[in-house]
Amino acid sequence: MAMNTDGLQLLIGETELRGRIAELAREIDADYGDTGLVLLCVLKSAAVFAVDLLRQLRCEVHHLEFLRATSYGAGTTSSGAVQVQSLLEDRHITGKHVLIVDDIADTGHSCLAVTRYIRAMEPASIRCCMLLDKPERREVEIEYHYVGFTIPNHFVVGYGMDLAESYRQLPGIYYFPRP
Repeated sequence: MAMNTDGLQLLIGETELRGRIAELAREIDADYGDTGLVLLCVLKSAAVFAVDLLRQLRCEVHHLEFLRATSYGAGTTSSGAVQVQSLLEDRHITGKHVLIVDDIADTGHSCLAVTRYIRAMEPASIRCCMLLDKPERREVEIEYHYVGFTIPNHFVVGYGMDLAESYRQLPGIYYFPRP
């Protein structure tokens, strides 16, 4: 049985997602082809994106690592306070080039918190790859090196992103229209 998408509007379809992820992989390969990288996936929402990106990369990926960074409770509004829960080992990061892969560049607080957390492990470099960017929501200055799509300020679901753990399995990215 298919997931009910009543009330949702398609923002980015599956074919468009695949094409852009392949382009991002080529950009990343061009930058890391000689050195390789550690791919650091921010759970849970970026998991689908990170795996699809990983499958497209041709540069060496030394390690696939995970951590959790969250500022959302049960609703659709960020609290602004980011909690980082590590699932990785320092030895996989130290001296390596790290690519943080996350779902949405929103306020910037999550990426900043993750970057600070990783910097303490003394990597050779840190770059951020975001599937989606909502620049109008930015509250802190942070550089996003690779961005899949720039989108309006919608709450989005699908392709790993959720609302109360629902909608993650949708193959595209959808939003809830405002009344």
